[in-house]
Amino acid sequence: MAAVLCVGLTTLDVSQLVAEFPAAGEKVQSLGVHLAPGGPAANAARTVAALGHRAVLLTSLDGELGPLVRGMLGGVDVRSVGPGGPALSMVAVRERDGERTVVSRNASGFALEAEVDLAGCDVVLVDGHLGPAALAVAHLAKREGVPVVLDAGSWKPVLDDLLPLVDVAACSAAFELPEREVHARGVPLVIRTRGPEPVTWSRDGATGAVPVPAVPVRDTNGAGDVWHGALAVAVAQQRPVEDAVRWANAVAAVRVRNTAWDWVEELERWRDSG
Repeated sequence: MAAVLCVGLTTLDVSQLVAEFPAAGEKVQSLGVHLAPGGPAANAARTVAALGHRAVLLTSLDGELGPLVRGMLGGVDVRSVGPGGPALSMVAVRERDGERTVVSRNASGFALEAEVDLAGCDVVLVDGHLGPAALAVAHLAKREGVPVVLDAGSWKPVLDDLLPLVDVAACSAAFELPEREVHARGVPLVIRTRGPEPVTWSRDGATGAVPVPAVPVRDTNGAGDVWHGALAVAVAQQRPVEDAVRWANAVAAVRVRNTAWDWVEELERWRDSG
Protein backbone atom coordinates (compact mmCIF):
# COMPACT_ATOMS: atom_id res chain seq x y z
CA MET A 1 0.00 0.00 0.00
CA ALA A 2 1.33 3.43 -0.98
CA ALA A 3 0.99 6.45 1.32
CA VAL A 4 0.42 9.84 -0.34
CA LEU A 5 0.35 13.23 1.38
CA CYS A 6 -1.76 15.68 -0.66
CA VAL A 7 -1.19 19.35 0.18
CA GLY A 8 -3.46 22.10 -1.10
CA LEU A 9 -6.96 23.19 -1.94
CA THR A 10 -10.26 21.72 -0.81
CA THR A 11 -13.56 23.13 -2.03
CA LEU A 12 -17.21 22.30 -1.60
CA ASP A 13 -18.44 21.70 -5.15
CA VAL A 14 -22.06 22.42 -6.02
CA SER A 15 -22.42 20.60 -9.34
CA GLN A 16 -25.40 21.29 -11.59
CA LEU A 17 -26.10 19.09 -14.61
CA VAL A 18 -27.51 21.17 -17.49
CA ALA A 19 -28.61 20.52 -21.06
CA GLU A 20 -26.75 23.64 -22.23
CA PHE A 21 -24.77 26.37 -20.53
CA PRO A 22 -26.85 29.51 -20.00
CA ALA A 23 -26.20 32.62 -22.05
CA ALA A 24 -25.60 35.90 -20.26
CA GLY A 25 -28.71 36.87 -18.31
CA GLU A 26 -30.43 33.56 -19.06
CA LYS A 27 -31.87 31.13 -16.51
CA VAL A 28 -31.83 27.37 -17.14
CA GLN A 29 -33.29 24.44 -15.26
CA SER A 30 -30.87 22.00 -13.67
CA LEU A 31 -31.22 18.32 -14.53
CA GLY A 32 -29.63 17.38 -11.19
CA VAL A 33 -27.54 18.83 -8.37
CA HIS A 34 -24.81 17.25 -6.27
CA LEU A 35 -22.69 18.39 -3.30
CA ALA A 36 -19.22 16.90 -2.88
CA PRO A 37 -15.67 17.80 -1.89
CA GLY A 38 -13.59 19.22 -4.71
CA GLY A 39 -10.33 21.01 -5.33
CA PRO A 40 -7.08 19.55 -6.71
CA ALA A 41 -5.65 18.20 -3.45
CA ALA A 42 -8.95 16.85 -2.11
CA ASN A 43 -9.89 15.14 -5.39
CA ALA A 44 -6.41 13.61 -5.58
CA ALA A 45 -6.70 12.36 -1.98
CA ARG A 46 -10.12 10.84 -2.68
CA THR A 47 -8.61 9.09 -5.69
CA VAL A 48 -5.72 7.68 -3.66
CA ALA A 49 -8.16 6.31 -1.07
CA ALA A 50 -10.53 4.89 -3.73
CA LEU A 51 -7.56 3.06 -5.27
CA GLY A 52 -6.95 1.34 -1.93
CA HIS A 53 -3.98 3.38 -0.71
CA ARG A 54 -3.40 5.66 2.30
CA ALA A 55 -4.38 9.26 1.62
CA VAL A 56 -3.49 12.14 3.94
CA LEU A 57 -4.90 15.57 3.05
CA LEU A 58 -3.24 18.71 4.42
CA THR A 59 -5.62 21.56 3.61
CA SER A 60 -7.62 24.50 4.95
CA LEU A 61 -10.84 23.16 6.45
CA ASP A 62 -11.65 25.03 9.65
CA GLY A 63 -14.21 27.45 8.25
CA GLU A 64 -17.99 27.37 8.41
CA LEU A 65 -18.36 24.63 5.81
CA GLY A 66 -15.46 22.58 7.14
CA PRO A 67 -17.45 20.06 9.22
CA LEU A 68 -19.75 19.32 6.27
CA VAL A 69 -16.84 18.62 3.92
CA ARG A 70 -14.92 16.59 6.50
CA GLY A 71 -17.91 14.29 6.75
CA MET A 72 -17.76 13.71 2.99
CA LEU A 73 -14.06 12.80 2.92
CA GLY A 74 -14.45 9.20 4.03
CA GLY A 75 -11.27 7.18 3.78
CA VAL A 76 -9.04 10.27 3.82
CA ASP A 77 -6.95 11.32 6.85
CA VAL A 78 -7.70 15.07 6.96
CA ARG A 79 -5.38 17.56 8.67
CA SER A 80 -6.21 21.27 8.58
CA VAL A 81 -3.50 23.94 8.56
CA GLY A 82 -5.50 26.87 9.85
CA PRO A 83 -8.70 28.95 9.82
CA GLY A 84 -10.90 29.34 6.78
CA GLY A 85 -11.88 26.98 4.02
CA PRO A 86 -13.22 25.23 2.20
CA ALA A 87 -13.87 27.52 -0.74
CA LEU A 88 -17.30 27.21 -2.35
CA SER A 89 -17.13 26.16 -6.01
CA MET A 90 -20.05 26.38 -8.44
CA VAL A 91 -19.84 23.86 -11.29
CA ALA A 92 -22.08 23.49 -14.34
CA VAL A 93 -21.67 20.26 -16.33
CA ARG A 94 -23.14 19.98 -19.84
CA GLU A 95 -24.96 16.69 -20.22
CA ARG A 96 -24.19 15.94 -23.87
CA ASP A 97 -20.38 16.03 -23.64
CA GLY A 98 -19.36 16.36 -19.99
CA GLU A 99 -17.79 19.80 -20.51
CA ARG A 100 -17.87 22.02 -17.44
CA THR A 101 -17.62 25.61 -16.32
CA VAL A 102 -16.43 26.50 -12.82
CA VAL A 103 -16.69 29.61 -10.67
CA SER A 104 -14.58 29.40 -7.51
CA ARG A 105 -11.93 31.06 -5.38
CA ASN A 106 -8.42 29.95 -4.56
CA ALA A 107 -7.40 29.34 -0.97
CA SER A 108 -5.32 31.84 0.97
CA GLY A 109 -1.80 30.90 1.98
CA PHE A 110 -1.27 29.46 5.44
CA ALA A 111 1.96 28.76 7.26
CA LEU A 112 2.16 25.41 8.96
CA GLU A 113 1.23 25.57 12.63
CA ALA A 114 3.24 22.43 13.45
CA GLU A 115 5.91 20.29 11.83
CA VAL A 116 4.52 17.66 9.48
CA ASP A 117 5.65 14.11 10.11
CA LEU A 118 6.51 12.38 6.83
CA ALA A 119 7.25 9.03 8.50
CA GLY A 120 5.68 6.33 6.37
CA CYS A 121 4.91 8.77 3.54
CA ASP A 122 5.99 7.54 0.10
CA VAL A 123 5.28 10.66 -1.94
CA VAL A 124 4.08 14.25 -1.49
CA LEU A 125 1.63 15.80 -3.98
CA VAL A 126 1.29 19.61 -3.95
CA ASP A 127 -1.06 21.73 -6.05
CA GLY A 128 0.53 25.14 -5.36
CA HIS A 129 -2.34 26.36 -3.19
CA LEU A 130 -1.68 27.15 0.48
CA GLY A 131 1.73 28.29 -0.75
CA PRO A 132 3.66 28.59 2.54
CA ALA A 133 2.41 25.20 3.72
CA ALA A 134 3.23 23.57 0.39
CA LEU A 135 6.72 25.05 0.44
CA ALA A 136 7.40 23.94 4.01
CA VAL A 137 6.29 20.38 3.25
CA ALA A 138 8.35 20.27 0.04
CA HIS A 139 11.48 21.40 1.91
CA LEU A 140 10.90 18.68 4.50
CA ALA A 141 10.31 16.07 1.79
CA LYS A 142 13.55 17.06 0.05
CA ARG A 143 15.50 16.68 3.30
CA GLU A 144 13.97 13.27 3.97
CA GLY A 145 14.27 11.96 0.41
CA VAL A 146 10.52 11.77 -0.25
CA PRO A 147 9.61 12.50 -3.90
CA VAL A 148 7.53 15.62 -4.58
CA VAL A 149 4.94 15.66 -7.38
CA LEU A 150 3.52 19.00 -8.51
CA ASP A 151 0.04 19.40 -9.96
CA ALA A 152 0.87 22.37 -12.21
CA GLY A 153 -2.50 23.52 -13.42
CA SER A 154 -1.66 27.21 -13.59
CA TRP A 155 1.14 29.52 -12.52
CA LYS A 156 1.18 30.56 -8.85
CA PRO A 157 3.77 32.86 -7.22
CA VAL A 158 5.00 30.13 -4.87
CA LEU A 159 6.27 28.12 -7.84
CA ASP A 160 9.38 30.30 -8.13
CA ASP A 161 10.52 28.73 -4.86
CA LEU A 162 8.70 25.42 -5.15
CA LEU A 163 9.87 24.18 -8.56
CA PRO A 164 13.50 23.53 -7.49
CA LEU A 165 12.13 21.14 -4.85
CA VAL A 166 9.92 19.18 -7.28
CA ASP A 167 10.83 15.76 -8.70
CA VAL A 168 7.87 15.40 -11.07
CA ALA A 169 5.96 18.35 -12.56
CA ALA A 170 2.68 17.25 -14.11
CA CYS A 171 1.59 20.25 -16.16
CA SER A 172 -1.76 20.93 -17.76
CA ALA A 173 -2.01 22.19 -21.33
CA ALA A 174 -2.73 25.64 -19.87
CA PHE A 175 0.38 25.78 -17.69
CA GLU A 176 2.36 28.79 -18.86
CA LEU A 177 5.97 27.53 -18.74
CA PRO A 178 7.27 25.31 -21.57
CA GLU A 179 8.90 22.02 -20.64
CA ARG A 180 12.44 23.27 -21.22
CA GLU A 181 11.96 26.09 -18.69
CA VAL A 182 10.46 23.74 -16.10
CA HIS A 183 13.53 21.51 -16.50
CA ALA A 184 15.78 24.59 -16.24
CA ARG A 185 14.26 25.34 -12.84
CA GLY A 186 15.46 21.98 -11.54
CA VAL A 187 12.61 19.53 -12.26
CA PRO A 188 13.94 16.18 -13.57
CA LEU A 189 10.68 14.75 -14.98
CA VAL A 190 8.11 16.94 -16.73
CA ILE A 191 4.77 15.53 -17.89
CA ARG A 192 2.17 17.42 -19.91
CA THR A 193 -1.51 16.47 -20.13
CA ARG A 194 -3.69 17.79 -22.97
CA GLY A 195 -7.20 16.47 -22.33
CA PRO A 196 -7.97 13.68 -24.82
CA GLU A 197 -4.62 14.15 -26.62
CA PRO A 198 -1.60 11.94 -25.77
CA VAL A 199 0.24 12.73 -22.55
CA THR A 200 3.87 13.68 -23.22
CA TRP A 201 6.90 13.44 -20.93
CA SER A 202 10.57 14.39 -20.93
CA ARG A 203 13.51 13.45 -18.69
CA ASP A 204 17.28 13.48 -19.20
CA GLY A 205 16.87 14.18 -22.91
CA ALA A 206 14.42 11.29 -23.41
CA THR A 207 10.83 11.97 -24.44
CA GLY A 208 7.67 9.98 -24.93
CA ALA A 209 3.94 10.14 -25.55
CA VAL A 210 1.22 7.92 -24.09
CA PRO A 211 -2.26 7.79 -25.70
CA VAL A 212 -5.36 8.60 -23.66
CA PRO A 213 -8.12 5.94 -23.76
CA ALA A 214 -11.12 6.91 -25.86
CA VAL A 215 -14.19 6.63 -23.60
CA PRO A 216 -17.69 8.14 -23.51
CA VAL A 217 -17.38 11.44 -21.63
CA ARG A 218 -20.03 12.27 -19.02
CA ASP A 219 -18.25 14.72 -16.67
CA THR A 220 -14.77 16.24 -16.99
CA ASN A 221 -14.81 18.16 -13.71
CA GLY A 222 -11.84 17.12 -11.56
CA ALA A 223 -10.49 14.64 -14.12
CA GLY A 224 -7.05 16.23 -13.98
CA ASP A 225 -7.05 16.04 -10.17
CA VAL A 226 -7.90 12.34 -10.34
CA TRP A 227 -5.09 11.84 -12.86
CA HIS A 228 -2.61 13.50 -10.47
CA GLY A 229 -3.72 11.35 -7.56
CA ALA A 230 -3.18 8.21 -9.63
CA LEU A 231 0.20 9.48 -10.83
CA ALA A 232 1.28 10.09 -7.23
CA VAL A 233 0.46 6.48 -6.36
CA ALA A 234 2.44 5.30 -9.40
CA VAL A 235 5.44 7.41 -8.36
CA ALA A 236 5.22 5.94 -4.86
CA GLN A 237 5.26 2.48 -6.45
CA GLN A 238 8.33 3.48 -8.50
CA ARG A 239 6.69 2.54 -11.78
CA PRO A 240 8.54 3.38 -15.03
CA VAL A 241 7.32 6.69 -16.40
CA GLU A 242 5.36 5.33 -19.39
CA ASP A 243 3.68 2.72 -17.20
CA ALA A 244 2.87 5.38 -14.58
CA VAL A 245 1.32 7.68 -17.18
CA ARG A 246 -0.62 4.87 -18.85
CA TRP A 247 -2.10 3.84 -15.50
CA ALA A 248 -2.98 7.43 -14.55
CA ASN A 249 -4.68 7.80 -17.95
CA ALA A 250 -6.77 4.70 -17.25
CA VAL A 251 -7.79 5.98 -13.82
CA ALA A 252 -8.78 9.40 -15.21
CA ALA A 253 -10.83 7.64 -17.89
CA VAL A 254 -12.94 6.10 -15.11
CA ARG A 255 -13.58 9.62 -13.80
CA VAL A 256 -14.71 11.17 -17.09
CA ARG A 257 -17.05 8.33 -18.00
CA ASN A 258 -18.86 8.73 -14.67
CA THR A 259 -20.51 11.65 -12.90
CA ALA A 260 -20.04 13.63 -9.71
CA TRP A 261 -22.63 11.31 -8.16
CA ASP A 262 -20.78 8.03 -8.67
CA TRP A 263 -17.14 8.37 -9.74
CA VAL A 264 -15.59 7.39 -6.39
CA GLU A 265 -17.68 4.23 -6.09
CA GLU A 266 -17.02 3.36 -9.75
CA LEU A 267 -13.29 3.83 -9.23
CA GLU A 268 -13.41 1.44 -6.26
CA ARG A 269 -15.24 -1.10 -8.43
CA TRP A 270 -12.70 -0.62 -11.23
CA ARG A 271 -9.87 -1.20 -8.74
CA ASP A 272 -11.46 -4.40 -7.48
CA SER A 273 -12.12 -5.68 -11.00
CA GLY A 274 -8.46 -5.28 -11.94
